Amino acid sequence: MNKRTLFTVLSLLYILALPCATAQTERDFETDPVILDRIDQWQDLKFGLMMHWGIYSQWGVVESWSICNEPWIDRKGADYTEYKAAYQNLNKTFNPVKFDPDSWAALAKEAGMKYFVFTTKHHDGFCMFDTKETDYSVTGKECPFSTNPKADITGELVNSFRKQGLWTGLYFSKPDWHCDDYWAHEWATPDRNVNYDPEKHPERWEKYCDFTRKQLAEITHNYGDIDILWLDGGWVRPEWSVDEEVRDWLGCQGWIQDIDMKRVADNARAGNPDLIIVDRSVHGKYENYRTPEQEVPDTLLPYPWETCMSMGDSWSYVATDNYKSSHRLVHLLADIVAKGGNFLLNVGPSPEGELPKEAVERLHDMGQWLKTNGKAIYGTRPLYPYSCKNIRFTQSKTGESHAIILLPEEGESSSTTFSFSGIKNNVKKSKLQILGFKEKATLTKKGGEYFVTVPNNVIKNAKYAIVVVF
Repeated sequence: MNKRTLFTVLSLLYILALPCATAQTERDFETDPVILDRIDQWQDLKFGLMMHWGIYSQWGVVESWSICNEPWIDRKGADYTEYKAAYQNLNKTFNPVKFDPDSWAALAKEAGMKYFVFTTKHHDGFCMFDTKETDYSVTGKECPFSTNPKADITGELVNSFRKQGLWTGLYFSKPDWHCDDYWAHEWATPDRNVNYDPEKHPERWEKYCDFTRKQLAEITHNYGDIDILWLDGGWVRPEWSVDEEVRDWLGCQGWIQDIDMKRVADNARAGNPDLIIVDRSVHGKYENYRTPEQEVPDTLLPYPWETCMSMGDSWSYVATDNYKSSHRLVHLLADIVAKGGNFLLNVGPSPEGELPKEAVERLHDMGQWLKTNGKAIYGTRPLYPYSCKNIRFTQSKTGESHAIILLPEEGESSSTTFSFSGIKNNVKKSKLQILGFKEKATLTKKGGEYFVTVPNNVIKNAKYAIVVVF
């Protein structure tokens, strides 16, 4: 069975196992060999950079959500109407004069990242790209940055990252809380959804759909052939086939909010037929891979996926944010890759257009580790049993080489011997190569258990994780 057939079969098996999905057929899943091959190539990349950046960075608040009038939102006692108006005027002060896309792209490459995903428009509706459909953008005349030579921030980033050889991905929010045809001024905005029933106001909804599709056409055709269209706002969908608990989690009114994804996809792929589309949480043909957020699945998943996770506690810039350690980030990368996923790591730039120094330091550290140990990460596939205690396993796509990734605890001296069991491959070599060291690891087997012994010099000098290959 070839890899494309296997991918299709696994996808079908997964959907049949979903407890809350309606009956679906193979046509609900991508079967185009061109796109399936591109997804397979994307799975080789393993490590990407995500960037949440917008007008919200000026206040250091959560991206967009503080203008959503749902009960869980905390605006610290501020009047909702006044707060929303002040927030929506942040376009008039956004002026990131220190924005340097070339340095960001160079840093991502140094960090060992192979693709990036940038927020062209979040739910608040402010566009970080040059759009003809609204003045509420970084190139709109009310934004002071509009006169800067680098005003089309999305275009600048795409060019810079593309020059460094990274795949280009563009995030776009299907809901737009600034557009009067989504949050109409005639009615209150009680939650994240469109604030009128599209079935009762079809002309109004079609006007919004036309606006959205034109903006999607802009970002998929104005910047050359992009690699990934990453769509957010899963409550904008053509139908609901999930249970009430999931619907409540998404804040769904039960209204159909159909923007015609087939039309969107066909337009986006016109001239760019291998474009990957990720219509998040709307399972089916236009969600080419899944995106578990801020978490790592417990085990292997039967479909392509990436964990999207913030480096700090927040997706967007917060001056006092708490950043994960380099040790923790390397371990997350190893854990995700061992289970067959990609790691999309988010950093939020400052309102001036700079990357936080803590983030720069972490990315540099990860790049140094990957420069030595990338053989265990890039282009790999899972090796059963994927993980065992503080060990992770990977193998090359051909199955000719294998890696054992040892993950000692941070701040603790690790044992020189690691044990594992359950591996199906017959590990015959008694001396194994340790990446980055001249010394060899020794492997012995007792019964069904393997023991890997690493020299003390390696334990003392290795950073974050030790990779043994065979």
